[in-house]
Amino acid sequence: MHCSFRPLLASILIFFLTSSVQAQGIFGHWDPIMHEDFEERIPGPFVGDYAGLPINEAARMRADSWQPSLLTLPEHQCKPHPSTYGFRGVGNLYIWQELDPNSLALVKIGTHIRWQAQRREIWMDGRPHPDEMAPHTWQGFSTGQWEGDTLVVTTTHLKAGWMRRNGLALSDQATMVERFTPQGDDEAILHIYMIQDPVYLNNVFFKSNGFSKRAGITMQPYPCRPATEVVRAPGDIPHNLPGESTYAAEFSEMLGVPMEAGRGGGITMLPEFMEVVREWRNENMTAEERNGDGNIFPVSE
Repeated sequence: MHCSFRPLLASILIFFLTSSVQAQGIFGHWDPIMHEDFEERIPGPFVGDYAGLPINEAARMRADSWQPSLLTLPEHQCKPHPSTYGFRGVGNLYIWQELDPNSLALVKIGTHIRWQAQRREIWMDGRPHPDEMAPHTWQGFSTGQWEGDTLVVTTTHLKAGWMRRNGLALSDQATMVERFTPQGDDEAILHIYMIQDPVYLNNVFFKSNGFSKRAGITMQPYPCRPATEVVRAPGDIPHNLPGESTYAAEFSEMLGVPMEAGRGGGITMLPEFMEVVREWRNENMTAEERNGDGNIFPVSE
């Protein structure tokens, strides 16, 4: 009995000296921090606002054909956020680790987001990603590794999802790399994700999120049942045909910016685009909009 105890003790010591102490900071219950991007994440972005995003023409056409009322269809009502968006949602987050019962080695990390019960597995045991014919899911297939106290996660095999809640889509060929880093004595997490998609992106789509330590340790279930919200004829799917969308013009008029400002990609991703906006505004503003020096965008800006 004494001899059988020694290997177990050794395994426990190895575990605490390698896996566990590296990143205890990310485990536990968390609340999303949204004070810097509240409008995008709660009421949602404006339709036609693709500014600053690395999208291509296919993504633009797909988003222009989208209508918000699509979400009233029963088959769309209970869809969970894919992992490419879920961490920007509104739900509380729980992160835990699962160990091998014999060696106590870290096998996988689990995450659960309350909204639509988004549950995810991040494999930490060195297994490879499956081949391209394996099923795609909302959360995808994720593997992780430690870089210091930062958890780095690579995700493939995703269902077609979205990058923004205004029709901007991601294809089922998208892949994602994330970094979860504890902050401030483990009282917060910085979450960074980078997405590549050969179908809808011409560069890396980058976003960052924050989470703060949550005092509560309970998470209520999230049952969802589809219902008929709008009575429609069979086969009636809300959409815009090519050339029918008014999103770009409405966004331009509402914010007082040139039409191309909301179209995304290219120069709209660079700070230099503000010079284009300044010139357009100074040429198109009304007399009431002008300030004392005749320029709505002072040089000091």
